[in-house]
Amino acid sequence: MLYAIVGEDRPDSLADRLAARPAHLDRLKALEAEGRLLLAGPFPAIDSPDPGPAGFSGSLIVAEFSSLAAARSWADADPYVASGVYQAVSVKPFKKALPA
Repeated sequence: MLYAIVGEDRPDSLADRLAARPAHLDRLKALEAEGRLLLAGPFPAIDSPDPGPAGFSGSLIVAEFSSLAAARSWADADPYVASGVYQAVSVKPFKKALPA
């Protein structure tokens, strides 16, 4: 089943986000290589694809996991959690409707 993982960045987390980004991306690339990643990306803190020093307000990951518990466990082990970038993370089942 698909699960949506939404991480909410703490204020002023850009430096920590950039430092943890390579490890964060490695985990996403592993999901992609397994054919389990539907999409992933950050939320710019301002209305711009390159927010510069404004940074990001969080991230969205939609991926396939065997259960809600497995999705939560994967999310809890994210480098952005370990480095304190995310102040909160929600994990919810997701049902893709479109595109078909």
